[in-house]
Amino acid sequence: MHGPGARENINDTDERDQLLEKTSMDVDVEGNVDLEADREIDDQVKPAGWRSLFNFTSKSHTLPLSLALILSVASGIVIPVLAIFLGKVFDSFTDFGAGHISGSSLVEKVSVYGIALVGLGSASGLLNGGYFMLWLVFGELQAKSVRDRLFDGMLEKDMEWYDMRKAGIDALIPRLQTHIRELQMATSQPLGFVVQYAVTTIAALGLAFYTAWSLTLVTLAFVPISAVFLAWISARMQPSIDAQIVELTQASKLANNSISAIDTVKCFNGQDFEVWQYSTAVKRAATYYLTQAQANALQIGFVRIMTLGMFVQGFWYGSHLVDAGKKNPGQVLTAFWACLMATQAIEQILPQMIVLEKGRAAGATLKAIYIHMERGRRITRMVGRRTPAYCDGDIEVRKVSFAYPSRPEQLALNSATFFFPAGETTFVIGRSGSGKSTLGNLLMRFYTPASGDIFIDGNSIPTLDINWLRNNITLVQQQSILFNETIFKNIAFGRRDHSRVRKEEVKRSIETASLQHTVSDLPQGLETLVGVGGNSMSGGQKQRVAIARARLRDTPILILDEATSALDQISRSLVMDAIRDWRRGKTTIIITHDISQILQEDYAYIMDKGVIVQEGYRHALGNESPGPFGTLLQPIVEFTRPIEHEKSHDVKNVPSPQVAQSESLPSSKVSKNSMDIEYLPRRRYIPSVFGPLPDESRSRRPSKVLIPPLSPVACHMRPMSINTAVSFYPRRKLSQPIEPMDSLTPALLGSPDALEMSRSIGRDTLLSYRKRSKTEDMRSSRSARTSIEKTSIAPRLKHGVSEGTRKLREAEKRRRISPVNKILFTVWPTLTCRKRFVLLCGFLCAAIHAAATPVFSWVFSQLLATFFLTSSRSEMALKWSLSVLGVAIGDAIASYLMHYLLESCGQAWIDTLRVQAMKRILDQPRAWFDRDRNSLSRLTECLDRNAEEMRNLVGRFAGFVFVAVTMMMIAIVWSLIICWKLTLVGLASAPFLYALTRIFEAVSGKWEGKSNDAGEIAGSIFAETFSNIRTVRALTLEGYFHQKYAKATDNAMIVGLKRSAYSGFFFGLSDSGIVFVTALIFYYGAVLASSKAFTTQDILTVFTMLLFSIANANAIVAFIPQINSSRDTATRLLRLSTLPYKSSHEHTGNIRLSSPGPINFASLTFAYPSRPTHPVLSSFTLTLPSSTTTAIAGASGSGKSTIASLLLGLYPSPPQTLFLSSLDIRTLHLPTLRTLISIVPQSPTLFPATIAQNIAYALPEFSPLSSIANIRSAAQAAGIDDFIVSLSRGYDTPIGEGGTGLSGGQAQRIAIARAVARRPRLLVMDEATSGLDGESRRLIRETVMVLGKRGIGVLVITHEGEMMRGCEGVVVVGNRGVVEKGGFEELITRKDGELRRLLGGGL
Repeated sequence: MHGPGARENINDTDERDQLLEKTSMDVDVEGNVDLEADREIDDQVKPAGWRSLFNFTSKSHTLPLSLALILSVASGIVIPVLAIFLGKVFDSFTDFGAGHISGSSLVEKVSVYGIALVGLGSASGLLNGGYFMLWLVFGELQAKSVRDRLFDGMLEKDMEWYDMRKAGIDALIPRLQTHIRELQMATSQPLGFVVQYAVTTIAALGLAFYTAWSLTLVTLAFVPISAVFLAWISARMQPSIDAQIVELTQASKLANNSISAIDTVKCFNGQDFEVWQYSTAVKRAATYYLTQAQANALQIGFVRIMTLGMFVQGFWYGSHLVDAGKKNPGQVLTAFWACLMATQAIEQILPQMIVLEKGRAAGATLKAIYIHMERGRRITRMVGRRTPAYCDGDIEVRKVSFAYPSRPEQLALNSATFFFPAGETTFVIGRSGSGKSTLGNLLMRFYTPASGDIFIDGNSIPTLDINWLRNNITLVQQQSILFNETIFKNIAFGRRDHSRVRKEEVKRSIETASLQHTVSDLPQGLETLVGVGGNSMSGGQKQRVAIARARLRDTPILILDEATSALDQISRSLVMDAIRDWRRGKTTIIITHDISQILQEDYAYIMDKGVIVQEGYRHALGNESPGPFGTLLQPIVEFTRPIEHEKSHDVKNVPSPQVAQSESLPSSKVSKNSMDIEYLPRRRYIPSVFGPLPDESRSRRPSKVLIPPLSPVACHMRPMSINTAVSFYPRRKLSQPIEPMDSLTPALLGSPDALEMSRSIGRDTLLSYRKRSKTEDMRSSRSARTSIEKTSIAPRLKHGVSEGTRKLREAEKRRRISPVNKILFTVWPTLTCRKRFVLLCGFLCAAIHAAATPVFSWVFSQLLATFFLTSSRSEMALKWSLSVLGVAIGDAIASYLMHYLLESCGQAWIDTLRVQAMKRILDQPRAWFDRDRNSLSRLTECLDRNAEEMRNLVGRFAGFVFVAVTMMMIAIVWSLIICWKLTLVGLASAPFLYALTRIFEAVSGKWEGKSNDAGEIAGSIFAETFSNIRTVRALTLEGYFHQKYAKATDNAMIVGLKRSAYSGFFFGLSDSGIVFVTALIFYYGAVLASSKAFTTQDILTVFTMLLFSIANANAIVAFIPQINSSRDTATRLLRLSTLPYKSSHEHTGNIRLSSPGPINFASLTFAYPSRPTHPVLSSFTLTLPSSTTTAIAGASGSGKSTIASLLLGLYPSPPQTLFLSSLDIRTLHLPTLRTLISIVPQSPTLFPATIAQNIAYALPEFSPLSSIANIRSAAQAAGIDDFIVSLSRGYDTPIGEGGTGLSGGQAQRIAIARAVARRPRLLVMDEATSGLDGESRRLIRETVMVLGKRGIGVLVITHEGEMMRGCEGVVVVGNRGVVEKGGFEELITRKDGELRRLLGGGL
């Protein structure tokens, strides 16, 4: 029972409260973490240590990690062992040169050592291949671990956490994917290399100390100082990495917002503005990266001078030891080789440092996010979570207060009290922003009230199991979210056992939603894909799918939150009739602005500013005048008056079909159809929640009748709450005083009486005229046409594993990885003249760096020759040692400049490509964004992660390859001059090494692409889940998406393991090849030396040159997997940066209009590019006079919004079919046209910025239109000014992602203000008032009239009669063309007219 009596009894519940305290058991709430403190935590991520790389390592990862470490250690020891053999080989050559052994003895000794080297090479290949494979496996395990943990953690977060993400959840998702990739990269082969080379360093130093400890100490005297210097530089890099992450997150957010709101960006000419914002953020990120690059280059240069410079003191002291007879030349050479290998190993570590530093930062960031999830606010847990066997549906909301976390200072509900009796339909109405939708959010437990209690069947909802609660309540919201599945699957999601839903059940549900004819018109019917977010369907079609889903779900409690606002009047009436019929005897809460839906016997709550200002039955509320309800009734009078005038004699006393039927029913039970649903008549007693009831008045319906027995599902939600400071665009200061202005608001213009208001009549007035059969009504909706993408649907498995595999294969066919040379050829054209000069300098320094190695080899051979001298050995050793120092200084400077300059050019390259890609993406025609490969998540990931990896091709790999090639060429030419025979033998092995390298590159490239594709699919599921988290939770689909994501990550893991096996095998072959070639060169060198064909010094010179050069070239092999990964990501980004620019239909015209003039559609036929065989408009002919207000009406999906899209040039119209001012739209300059036409879309798009910046979006900063006066004037015209000035920060108030913190009506009015602020010549309003209350609609209608009087044309696309009445003409669209047109009064009184039928007057 509703009414004051019920309310008086609410406080009489002490006994029940005591019982609740006893039955609540142990409530485990892990801390009500303060939001401000939480926001501070987000900005204080702990410095990343090396342990950050293992933040997500679990016990199951111990085995592969241990094996990888063991093999890395063994592989690292191989290199010092190689030094032992090299020392023995050189010792043999030294003895031969000094005449101590014969030529045959030399050959014999070197042959033995050569065989040992072959064995060592074989062992090296096995060890290197094994550790390479295992580290790749470990990286895959880390990626899967963090993916799974983040997914599980985010599933457990409450909505408050999502609302308070400072960059917005849609921008956070691609950044998380980037962090995961960076952590995976760091914990794969780069970490393995570091372990291997660290072991090599330690083992080599141990060998050096064992062989000649005093010589080793002298040689490495400056190493401790160097280590301190390197550690200091490394520590300085971390702040730059953190700052870069912040800027890249901002850039990702900007890209995400602009691409997701592409219609708004195009219609308001915001492309240049968005590109400028994005470019600015990217440049800031680049500044921080260059700081990292400079530090890394400094480290490399310093290690280079340390590596070569140690020979100054080392060789001088070594020659002294030989002279003193303390050491022989072989021991000295072994010690030197060991020291050289140790320092070279350190040098090999440094290029990996940036990768590891980024991995450390990523690991720390991911861990911080995960910890914040764990420590935040969780859903209340109970030891015995209550899952009642029955759900009657009694709902009591007692003195509840609540404020959204994004606006804590403003209460959405203020001590509000409701009672919704079981089995009854109750309405909640009120102005936009009055707190109506908040009620649904609290009942679904998306949020927790600040104070007060909510009870269902006497149970406090915090004590109820969350899944039980959501399986007994269905919430259908105005912005109906659909998933990227078929229509059948989207409807089947209504059931927990959605995999078992039969088509017959779905067909019954779509009949309730009047969706059957829309489905029958689709190419694949129920198996038609709806696209990402359901963007291939109209707003009305999406709402009807959501209603069909709710019908299949059929829970005891249903909440409809503006669930039919996008439907035309006739469809809305039919759907509401079907809903009333279906919901008879079940608790239903209808939140709406449409007063016509309320019958005389319906109970309604009227809300304003979070407070209930009036409540009662419709017939009683209508008699209370003046009152809030009477104010809300006024707007519906206008279009109903003609009907009342025509048939006033039979309006008052004809009950609605529902009322008549209910009166004729017996007071006990009624069975409808074959379903055992008990119908309880409206009860006139206080429910048991307020006290004991007579037994005969309480009849429980087992919940199993309405829904299968509920048991807790595996995944229990634990919402938590963490706040972060919200980041916004730089705000325009609004501190200047607001001057008096010529507002567009009718009241300010002195015309408050623009439209006459009369008394209201109930919705049953319309119902009394419904004489047509429901079958005929259904048939009339056949004119609805859809824009669903035509896609052939392959059979899908239960949770999309086969779908992921299919997408993987399609991705492989679509894309081929570009060769490196083709990618690098794009560098030069993208650079400025200054950067081109820098690039040339970088490669010049690379050439000097490359030449330094052969020069060093020659000088080194001269040092070796000093051991053959019998006199002046120390002086000559000092001479050549100083020569080495000169080479070291030159090489260090060249190495530093090479790395920094090339990194600088690489950063400039990707920055240019990023901006070019962004510019070209926003320039693409609207149809381009409907393709699956151009989904939002893929585009943002490409701009973010792919660009970061792509930079390495120039910054790191190009320099290395250039140095290796140059070094080899110099060494080969020099060696040919000195000893051509030995050089040719070495060159003979080149094809063998090249073949191994190419095979490794091809295999690695293939599997890198497959791995990236698999990861991309998993990422898209991640994005879909958390971008639509409200709907996922409302439908309790957490388990489905968890399983779907788990299978996608399992698939990515399987692909990754295969990649590891193939890459490891071929890496082992490639890496061991150098040892086999070394053995061959040594053997043939001994043969040549023994034959006296060349001197020993010449042979040693060639040895050092070839070995140093081949070793450096072979180091490139280790980078091949990273190079291939960069190639793959570069291919993806280059596709976007080379998209056609200014070549679409948007750039074909050049005529600039000053006014859109009369608009003429001349036999226009249009089909969406994705469905060319299904036209939406056919031979459409219509003339819209200039400066007039015209309404376009029609059934949902009839093509009304398509007309607006064509007028704004979002889609191309056929030639000579659409004229503005007698000019074909194809000849017009569209940017100019879009300054003349403003649109207010049905779904408002707001950006994460201040309210003022949203209203002045994309307007030039110094334009009068962006002035505070104009912004305020537009807000007053949209009826939102009073609300804005009531906020603590007024127009400077930031609003979150997509308008978070605002009600749907408030967001819509800001969108209206944005359109009006541009002072257009034509204003297009596409269902712009569907989310507004009656008073706001009245204000907008008066604004439309004022605009018309000013000579501004207004095109109103609407289903609402009162909006049509305020227009000069009405055009009714249906059957792909114009059905009728004329004045509103003329059409509404036309017998059997289409408009009359649409508005419910002709039934």
